[in-house]
Amino acid sequence: MVYKNANHVLPEELILVIQQHIDGEYLYIPRKEENKKGWGELRNSKTLLEKRNETIFMEYQRGTPVQQLANTFYLSPKTVYKILAEMKKDR
Repeated sequence: MVYKNANHVLPEELILVIQQHIDGEYLYIPRKEENKKGWGELRNSKTLLEKRNETIFMEYQRGTPVQQLANTFYLSPKTVYKILAEMKKDR
């Protein structure tokens, strides 16, 4: 998140009104609903994790042990089991 100085982007009258409610503190202004992005859309994280999980599932089906998958992908065995359960459920 990038902070902007209100003095540079808002009219002085609006700043004075806002200061009546919150003076010198941070204020979060949420995005408009139509401008919101889903998780992972900005940096392709969601796609990368889906591909990783698909690879884990395929390797597991080929006989790779869970502990080896956990080590390979720097995950705990518990996390690998969760991924496998989710992948099985989606099939």
